[in-house]
Amino acid sequence: MVTRRNFLQQSATAIAAGLIVPSAWGEKHIRSGSVGANDRIRAALIGCRSMGWGDLSDILATKEVECVALCDVDKTILENRAGEIEKAHGKKPDIYGDYRKMLERKDIDLVVVGTPDHWHCLNTVDACAAGKDVYVEKPLANSIAECDAMVAAAKKYGRVVQVGQQQRSGNHWHEMKNYIDGGKLGKICRVEVWGNFNYGAGSLPVPDSEVPEGVDFDMWLGPAPNRTFNRQRFHGSWRMYWDYGGGLLTDWGVHLLDMALWGMDVKGMPNQVMSGGGRFAFPQNAPETFDTLSVIYAFDDFLIQWSNVAGTETGPFNRNYGLAFKGTNGTLVANRESWEVIPEGKKAEAITVKPDGRDRRNHVANFLTCIKNRDFNTACTIENGSLCAKYAHLGNISAKVGTALIYDDKKKTFNNKAADKLLRPAYRSPWKFPAAN
Repeated sequence: MVTRRNFLQQSATAIAAGLIVPSAWGEKHIRSGSVGANDRIRAALIGCRSMGWGDLSDILATKEVECVALCDVDKTILENRAGEIEKAHGKKPDIYGDYRKMLERKDIDLVVVGTPDHWHCLNTVDACAAGKDVYVEKPLANSIAECDAMVAAAKKYGRVVQVGQQQRSGNHWHEMKNYIDGGKLGKICRVEVWGNFNYGAGSLPVPDSEVPEGVDFDMWLGPAPNRTFNRQRFHGSWRMYWDYGGGLLTDWGVHLLDMALWGMDVKGMPNQVMSGGGRFAFPQNAPETFDTLSVIYAFDDFLIQWSNVAGTETGPFNRNYGLAFKGTNGTLVANRESWEVIPEGKKAEAITVKPDGRDRRNHVANFLTCIKNRDFNTACTIENGSLCAKYAHLGNISAKVGTALIYDDKKKTFNNKAADKLLRPAYRSPWKFPAAN
């Protein structure tokens, strides 16, 4: 059996070629840019509760950055987070309930967008227009048209954007990619991708209730349709409602599909997408998104397949989530815990590779280096984030309309009028969809 040590020795040349991310990535010599090599970078955060807070914490841990502002619609969370920063770093950041007021500040260099998915587009476009670089959580947006608007804004305003798909900065994912490119799996004809998680099932409905004290719920809704408050559609669980998220496919799917697309060198849309899904496992529960879903992305000579059954935590190869590259010589199975090769007879060697746990650290280090260099080729560019998000939305849209689809990414249209209506959300007044360039 080939150990990780042996594999790394065999792959040393790949590091020099840039195919594997070394642990010191992000610590190279820094050229001058809009932020000097020795300057402190001033950061702000929109959406302080969950992943946004985690991203900001990772960024602050580099010691290159200070947090000068926080924004959230929940005053309790906002005050608590500001207090945590003051305790840890000795200075309390300014707090805001409206991100637009925060973006008026000239002293902010970067903005972390950690809001629910339906807010990513406006937050990012407005931050770019205000001259800020952006670290935005995945999925890039809650619709295909919003993805396009965000890519256009980043280009128009010349901003550095990092999408929070941190696996792009993980050593064992780069090692996996290098192994696949070496051809040892033989002809890869199918990539299976799956994500089975209990949280995707949600729970039984509860009655609407009063908006919690200190929460600006109208601002939380933002461009989404007006609705009464319900805790099932608020903190954390909003991902399972179409106005704000896309279920397991847009939450975990973008991470795993990203690895599948990267492994197979896919840069554009599939020839065809075919999906089927529904509320089959837990129809009595409150969520709207599919608890059971299968998607096939068809290409010239291979398939990528996604599947999920929410409310379960078992899956192929004893992993509740992951992906498997099925080749004629062997199958490579991967998730965040490891990747391994299962040979077809003696056509390949068994190998197991473990991560070094630096994915998130490398991802923010790369982002900060790119800011200082004015290098737009971040570890996960906005273009790549857009590609992965579009794949997730394609799968959901095909299942919604109940037919196979072909999407033309240049003409921005499907071969189906019902699917075309799902490309772009109707923004609630007074919010306006970003104008086309």
